[in-house]
Amino acid sequence: MQDILINWSPQETRVALVEHGAVQELHVERTLERGLVGNIYLGKVSRVLPGMQSAFIDIGLDRTAFLHVADIVAPFTPGSRPSTVVERDGRGGSVVPIEKQVFEGQSLLVQVIKDPIGTKGARLSTQISIAGRLLVFLPQDNHVGVSQKIPSDLRDALRARMQALIEAAAAAGSGGVVPEATGGFILRTNGEDSSDAELAEDIAYLRKTWSRIRELSTRMAPLSLLHQDLNLLQRVLRDLTTEDTQTIRLDSREQFDALLKFGLEFMPKAAGKLQLYKGERPIFDLYSIDEEIAKALGRRVDLKSGGYLVVDQTEALTTIDVNTGGYVGARNFDDTIFKTNLEAAQAIARQLRLRNLGGIIIVDFIDMVRDDHREQVLAEFRKQLARDRVKTTAGGFSQLGLVEMTRKRTRESLAHMLCEPCLACSGQGIVKTARSVAYDVLREILREARQFTPREFRIVSSPQVIELFLDEESQHLAGLSDFIGKPISLQAEPAMGQGQYDIVLL
Repeated sequence: MQDILINWSPQETRVALVEHGAVQELHVERTLERGLVGNIYLGKVSRVLPGMQSAFIDIGLDRTAFLHVADIVAPFTPGSRPSTVVERDGRGGSVVPIEKQVFEGQSLLVQVIKDPIGTKGARLSTQISIAGRLLVFLPQDNHVGVSQKIPSDLRDALRARMQALIEAAAAAGSGGVVPEATGGFILRTNGEDSSDAELAEDIAYLRKTWSRIRELSTRMAPLSLLHQDLNLLQRVLRDLTTEDTQTIRLDSREQFDALLKFGLEFMPKAAGKLQLYKGERPIFDLYSIDEEIAKALGRRVDLKSGGYLVVDQTEALTTIDVNTGGYVGARNFDDTIFKTNLEAAQAIARQLRLRNLGGIIIVDFIDMVRDDHREQVLAEFRKQLARDRVKTTAGGFSQLGLVEMTRKRTRESLAHMLCEPCLACSGQGIVKTARSVAYDVLREILREARQFTPREFRIVSSPQVIELFLDEESQHLAGLSDFIGKPISLQAEPAMGQGQYDIVLL
């Protein structure tokens, strides 16, 4: 069972998903930095790169967005009707080269499928999908699908029922004749027990939304936003609430009333779980969520047994190292390693959700000798990953004893959202020692003495470096001064980091 806690303020909305008293997911949306996934734009092709089979699309952001040929499906241009899906190869890519599908200066209807992350622009697709309460509408496709989370023995019946409702709605809107292209739909998990009337209402709503988007695309200028996805509060009801959700507690009366009104209209089952939090303590103090956020920003994660994880994020991938630490409680060494790895498998799956880590992830479990131990750890790891609402894929143990996996990345990780690179170390996590900086300074003075002839050289650096020059390195400094024939003075600057220095020519 799970609870959802929502802390709202005018500048930021924070959502915590709690299971069995432990925080499993954190979602943050800032008023000035709202995510773009799901937004639909009328973009303009700024550059086509045949060598990469990609194009850069200007949608009005600071950086141009990225469109790969594999994400081009039935390109829709203003004033046109949805066409059939572009022929695709066995790997899911388009058979037609990108330079024959789009051209520079072309207006193109696109949807954001991945937020800008780091130095990379947003990723786009021409396959439009509009999410409703019960269904997802695919206007450029005639496919009728059912969520994979619905039991397989029910899918065929639900698919047939959906097909009948779609054709009936299409015929009603076109004088009794079913058009050839009616658009495709995917039944969401929460639509399994919905009535025909509810499904028909959602079909009508989604088609009306698509008509409005198409109409706007014919009269709006390129780089215009045509459709914006729901805000985080509304997405809590649509995407995060499940049958396991017991309560959704919100600490703002104004937002509670607005969300309740929205929920009663579109998601009545989820709205019934809404509660207004009136406690004196901040809502996130109920489960020490602010402490969990602080821990989720650190490298080290302690395990209850005494072992620990070390999590390192880079732009290309994330590495997670498992260590036994002080755990010596098992009967023998093999059992100690096995139990630490089992606990780590559960903790790693939770950390992936909590930190919203995505992309390529390398897990270095402690080496295990027994094959049955490896199989049990891998089975437990995959079992915990199956609880993640984000798509994950985990392989087996490699020859080096590593587990390679991927987790779909659609938005920034928690660390990238809440933190920025350190000014002192430029994000490296380390700085040069004071002695290394001192020797850099000596070399720089010698280099400048060969080019310039000032009256005096002055070293401006951190107190740690200046103290080293006054003590252990004073002899080397004096020797350099005699060699170049110029005096060298020192000035400590507390505002400077240990790796920073400046040489002033006087």
